[in-house]
Amino acid sequence: MALSKLARPLLGLLLMTAPLHAVQAEVLDRIAAVVNEDIVLESELEQRMDLVRQQVAARDSTRLPPEDVLRQQVLDRLILENIQMQIAERQGMRISDSQLNQAISRIAAQNGMTLPQFRDALIAEGQDYAQAREQIRREMLLTQVQQSSVNRRISVSEQEVQNFLESEMGQQQVQAEYRLRNILLALPEGATPAMIQKAEAEALALREQLEQGADFAELAIAESNAPNALQGGELGWRKETELPEALARAISKLGPGEISDPIKTPGGFHLLKVEDKRGGKVQLVEQTQVRHILLKPNEIRSESQTRRLIDDLYQRLQEGQPFDELARRYSDDAASGSQGGDLGWTQNGQMVPEFEQVMNNTPEGSISRPFESRFGWHILQVQDRRTQDLGEEMLESQARNSIRQRKFNEELSNWLREIRSQAYIERKI
Repeated sequence: MALSKLARPLLGLLLMTAPLHAVQAEVLDRIAAVVNEDIVLESELEQRMDLVRQQVAARDSTRLPPEDVLRQQVLDRLILENIQMQIAERQGMRISDSQLNQAISRIAAQNGMTLPQFRDALIAEGQDYAQAREQIRREMLLTQVQQSSVNRRISVSEQEVQNFLESEMGQQQVQAEYRLRNILLALPEGATPAMIQKAEAEALALREQLEQGADFAELAIAESNAPNALQGGELGWRKETELPEALARAISKLGPGEISDPIKTPGGFHLLKVEDKRGGKVQLVEQTQVRHILLKPNEIRSESQTRRLIDDLYQRLQEGQPFDELARRYSDDAASGSQGGDLGWTQNGQMVPEFEQVMNNTPEGSISRPFESRFGWHILQVQDRRTQDLGEEMLESQARNSIRQRKFNEELSNWLREIRSQAYIERKI
């Protein structure tokens, strides 16, 4: 996968001098696309295409589309990523080395490896570990800018929560989950009837190819306009409540291995494949009573000063100074700081991963060492733990999260389409 540029080389023709030879001009790199005031290099495009080929080759039954189709799909994705990275830069977003290390450690653990084993495995596969780290940093930053930009466009009202809880879907304590792939044939805003008719005909043609045995992942790579096209349309596990209503209705009638008819939404026509299906009933929730102190750099306190202060606070806590007093005096989390750092009872899924990892590994009554998340530097104290029955409060929280996730999925496509339409893009190849 193409990695974020650490430095941009001079573009064009560079004079190369060799002994006893005439001075010659050699093309070192070319511009694949101009994106606002930035560029996508052809070397980036080739690196990303190589990675896509490796990913597809790992799926034995999936074939690549023609080279020109793959090149355009990959270039489209790089252009869209470039626009998002520019937004992240303007907003001052960053992923620190500490956050990156924590993320890579989680990836290694998910693969049943230690961090050194994960590094060795990447190197054994011929990958550059430093480049892999920077690509993971880039993907984390893309996720951060998407969440920041899209979440501020979403609101969930109390009436929506109540309507959800009163619906048949909201009444179900056992909710099926589906492992899905999708193909999206996108429609532009203000699409004409002729454009809609053409997209529907294309979706029906793809559906027919799938009925005749075409590989879904291959068609997704070649034809889909969705952000996950180059992953073969993989959506992962989703609940019906996390999908737009039209898609949820369609998959509720499908079993594993089955493919939907074309589904029209405001964004275009979808084809969905149910790879697998599972269900479960949540009865009990593990909760932790926790409080924290948050420090973050600002105009008068640098990053290094912030780190020294959080270390000093940790030492003072070890010496017996009251947690609540230090939280009220120093914490930059105004809401919890005024309450002595109290965050109440929380469970996994409510906090950022870095916070939850430390919270889950800290014994009752203990204070964690300082750690960093995207919000700043934290110290937390685990006060108590309990197993709680799933009550009305949890149902409302689950309903709110489901509605927000569904809206996020819908709004993300709209936002990506908007930022692309507002950007200056000039393809060079």
